[in-house]
Amino acid sequence: MGSASRVLLFFPRPSLYTVHLRFKSVTAQYSSSPTTTSRFSRMATEASPSSSSSSSVTDGHGINSPTNGETVSSPASSAIDFLFLCHRLKTTKRAGWVRKEVKDPESIADHMYRMGLMALIAPDIPGVQRDKCIKMAIVHDIAEAIVGDITPADGISKAEKSRREQEALDHMCKLLGGGSRAQEIGELWLEYEENSSPEAKIVKDLDKVEMILQALEYENEQGKELEEFFLSTAD
Repeated sequence: MGSASRVLLFFPRPSLYTVHLRFKSVTAQYSSSPTTTSRFSRMATEASPSSSSSSSVTDGHGINSPTNGETVSSPASSAIDFLFLCHRLKTTKRAGWVRKEVKDPESIADHMYRMGLMALIAPDIPGVQRDKCIKMAIVHDIAEAIVGDITPADGISKAEKSRREQEALDHMCKLLGGGSRAQEIGELWLEYEENSSPEAKIVKDLDKVEMILQALEYENEQGKELEEFFLSTAD
């Protein structure tokens, strides 16, 4: 059976198959550009409520974290700290490909980005909010910025994996400062985890298809034998 045929065979909804910012020396950069500071603050207002009396601490990764349940001092700093943490999604390689010794394997962010594109170009489906699918694809693995890409090969139970990821997600939402944007991220992530909506079911399928496409590309480009990844989508 050809690789392309396997993609269609194991994907449960075949119709879906067709389907700068740079932060460096943040304090100096933004303090020297009042216009940019003002613009970013307006962008972040919805993401994080301002609290002039709040305090924060820096964790071992240079991320400002709330203390005593308080939010960080400003919407802009909350958004920047959150984005700094999300940078790990760009540098953390997907564990399955690492285990198979794939050369230059994709990152978690690479995976989520193409899922977002898949949701963007997918045909309209009655009862499904396409914009919601796009957002869900962007955040569905966001907790892996903290816990990493946990796979069955790690020997961690599903319950423990879920607990770790929920704890990480809660931390990230607090880091963002609460507010409507943090709440939206939390709700989208939980909806995906619980597979509790039509959108979550679609995005779960996109997750499988994206992995199959990536496996197919690695097979073609590097001569890898990645049958197990195709078979894993049959469940």
